Parts: sequence; structure tokens; C-alpha cells
Amino acid sequence: MRVGVLTGGGDCPGLNAVIRAVVRKGVQEYGLEFVGFRDGWRGPLEGDTVPLDVQAVRGILPRGGTILGSSRTNPLKNSGSGGRNGIERIKDNLAGLGVDALIAIGGEDTLGVATRLGEQGVPVVGVPKTIDNDLGATDYTFGFDTAVNIAMEAIDRLHTTAESHHRALIVEVMGRHAGWIALHAGLAGGANVILIPERPFDIERVCAYVQHRFQTRFAPIVVVAEGAHPMSEDLALSSEMLDSFGHVRLGGVGQLLANEIEKRTGKEARCTVLGHIQRGGTPTAFDRVLATRFGVHAVQAVHDEAFGVMMALRGTDIIRVPLAEATSQLKLVPPQRYAEAEIFFG
Repeated sequence: MRVGVLTGGGDCPGLNAVIRAVVRKGVQEYGLEFVGFRDGWRGPLEGDTVPLDVQAVRGILPRGGTILGSSRTNPLKNSGSGGRNGIERIKDNLAGLGVDALIAIGGEDTLGVATRLGEQGVPVVGVPKTIDNDLGATDYTFGFDTAVNIAMEAIDRLHTTAESHHRALIVEVMGRHAGWIALHAGLAGGANVILIPERPFDIERVCAYVQHRFQTRFAPIVVVAEGAHPMSEDLALSSEMLDSFGHVRLGGVGQLLANEIEKRTGKEARCTVLGHIQRGGTPTAFDRVLATRFGVHAVQAVHDEAFGVMMALRGTDIIRVPLAEATSQLKLVPPQRYAEAEIFFG
């Protein structure tokens, strides 16, 4: 049996751990043959492959990113010669390459395409990857823990310079629709205000928290997700450009906050945008273990011919859930979780 593997969407720490686990278990226990597709869905769209054997995955466990490359290519929007749509092109290329099954490692968009392929008869298994931790069918996605730890360490460092210069510091972290990174990193880093996309914020209240913090002779740290937005203003955007999945490129809310805090409080404010730093570098132990377990169970599903499913973490168990369920809705921060964080505001 020949199995294709791809990594799509934004890169994140732990992708290589999944690839390694898939290949090691598949080759050693089941005698499977693997082929890697380059750069997400572009690989199967164009038949661009790379050999994937045990030798190819040696030493990649601690490496960030993905040895297969990634992209935000959307096959559902791509047509080729003869009017073939992206799904048909992928099916033709898989057949031509003798690929019997496909393991797709990605987030909402990548697994959304995988769901469509499964509906069209392609044997596919999904592995959930996103630093945003917003896939509803799994308790955690790998990459999230690393991103939170990177953001927490940045907040720890910013506390000292904020207090030295008596400034308000705003830390903008990733999170388009879900504020999980902001919530966890803000709580772990002792932020004085945490702003998330699920709860539009009142700029006056934020400034009141900032003022109160200064009155205690400490400098405030405000953590804000990139998708957070004020109650009375439009979403802060750095660009009106859309990616191939129709997502607006976000950014700018951190600087908006810095400007408003300075104007309304008279205190100096600076913004730090962590951006892709949160995606890079070596994965944490938690993410290495979770990614490895996902990979092991994904190849087990292929061997069992249990297709159209995604691996999911429930408690401490790895289970199989239908791909359609995994991509049906985003997992957002519930009000009660945000209420726990609000205790520490100001």
C-alpha cells in the first residue's frame, strides 16, 4: 500500500514529529510505502512529490516547521487544463502516482479540503494542526502549547522593561477568531488585561485597568489577539487582501491600543507584535508527544482502512472522529473561561 502525506496551511512546531511517527510505524509495522507531497495541497495538485522513508525522517523530531513544506493553496478554487477542477486533478494525480490513501496534516482549511476529497471517494485521514487550538473535535492541537510558551516567555521579558520605563506594553499574539493563545499566554504571563476576538472590548475600560495598574506602582501588560476588536470601531486591519481561503489578513489592533492608551491616559505605550515568532522553533515536549501520538494513530487508521476520520485528543486518549465533525465549527473561548481570567485584570 502506498500512502501520501502532506502538511498544509501555516507551519507550526510538531509537524515533523507527525511525519516521523507516520513513517516509522507505517514502514516498520505494516510495510507501507510513503510519498511526501510538497507544499500542502499544491503537491497533489501538481504531482510534486518527495521520497519519504525512514532515512528521510531521521533527526527531524526536534525541528520546527515541516520538511515537506507548506502553503495555503486551495484546490477548491483551482482549475487546470481541460476545465478539470482541483479535486479531479488531485484524484487523477493520486491514481497516476499509485497512491492508495492520503494523510493530511493541517487545520480548519486543510482538513476542510480533506473532507471534500473524502466525500468524493478519496481514502483520507486527517491530523489536526493549528497553533490557534480552534478545532472543535479535539481538546488540543499540537503547536498550541509551543506558541503559548513562546508568547509567555515574551511577556515575562516585557514585564521587566515595562516596569523599568514605566510604560504600558501591548503584546499582540495570533488568534483570528479564537483567543486561546491570548488567554493561556496572558494568564501564564501575568498580563493585566487580555483581549480576545470572542469578546469585543471597551477601550475606556481597558484604559481604566491600565491606570489602576500604574497606581499600584507597577507597569501594565496588555495581551491582545490579532482578531480582537473594540465595541465601537471597525475591525483593525493592516490589509484588505484575502488569502486563497478568503481570510482577511489581520493585524494592527495592538498599535491601535497603544495609540489610544497614550492618548487617553497620558502614559507612554508601546506595542510588540510577536507574529510568526509564535510558529517557529523547536516544539515543546507536550507538542512532540501529542504530534507523535497523532501520527501513530493516523497510520493505524490507514492500516485499518478507517478513512474519512481525523485523530482527536479527548482527555488523554486519541480517538477517531468524522472529518466532517472536526471541521463543522470552530472551538471558541467560552465566557466562563474568560471570566476566570478577568479576576486578574487591572
